[in-house]
Amino acid sequence: MTDPVLQALQHRVLNHLKAIYPDANHSKLTLECLRLMGLDKEVKNPGRQPGHWDQRDTFVIVYGDTFVDPPQHPLHVLNRFLDEHLQGSVNSVHILPFFPWSSDDGFAVINNKQVNDHLGDWHDIKDISGHYRLMADVVINHCSPDNQWFKNFIEGKDPGSDYFFTASPNDDLSQVVRPRTSELLKKVQTRDGERYVWCTFGHDQVDFDFSNPQVLLEFIKILRLYLDQGITVFRLDAVAFIWKEVGTDCLNLPQTHEIVRLLRALLEHANPDAIIITETNIPKRENLTYFGNANEAHGIYNFSLPPLLVHTLLSGDCSHLKSWLMTMPPAQLGTFYFNF
Repeated sequence: MTDPVLQALQHRVLNHLKAIYPDANHSKLTLECLRLMGLDKEVKNPGRQPGHWDQRDTFVIVYGDTFVDPPQHPLHVLNRFLDEHLQGSVNSVHILPFFPWSSDDGFAVINNKQVNDHLGDWHDIKDISGHYRLMADVVINHCSPDNQWFKNFIEGKDPGSDYFFTASPNDDLSQVVRPRTSELLKKVQTRDGERYVWCTFGHDQVDFDFSNPQVLLEFIKILRLYLDQGITVFRLDAVAFIWKEVGTDCLNLPQTHEIVRLLRALLEHANPDAIIITETNIPKRENLTYFGNANEAHGIYNFSLPPLLVHTLLSGDCSHLKSWLMTMPPAQLGTFYFNF
């Protein structure tokens, strides 16, 4: 007899996939999503829990090499520092990208499945996650051109030959919204000729093509890997940009929200303590949409708070802070604002 929790999850995943990929083999893709997340072996019931956090939860945000004491791995030194100096004061740690990278302070990732040798290895990550709630970046929109997937794209090999979004310089890209002034398209020579790859954040960060379901499946594998290392908080970096359609602003498109809902469904049935935080540095009204109906992100960054706090402290005038607070709706049950 089919587990009712698994049956409900299959139906939920199937509906998300139908919305994202209308022309796909939805039944086959659903089973593959469940298999890659390990949900073909064990499914947990996330229940209707109001939240896994309260006012006592405090994160320290660090790079993996903030503390060094050669010849020990910097991640080992970080763990020691946390235990010696912050135990009892913080219970959660966000280690900024700890993968091999080529630029952008770690956000041009060369290999999402590997710890940077300079920092340590997965054993160091597991040691930290054994004592602290650990947040990791899921750099989901783009990767470094040095990533093997992109090298395969250039050479026409799999996996990767169709993992990256391309467009034509003749396309109407006038509506595209992005926080950069660099050229959006980067010309590259591939085995199959000249191609123009999409670079939301710069030419050392090439964007994935999530209209290919295989890209989604790759990131499900990555999430499962992180779960297995004890990571339970997943920061979806630049997630608002992941779905592109020429002729639109390519920001916050409906498929993007469906993908976040799908990833949440998979994660919370694999580990009910898993939390998704969307890094969506966009206007407040748009940012709030990532809560969905309490079925999308568990948390969203409260980007307006830090500058307003600084202004209040420097000016001695809290009127702007109060005015902003009056416009902020309370977070829905089971969601939270990530204040920093």
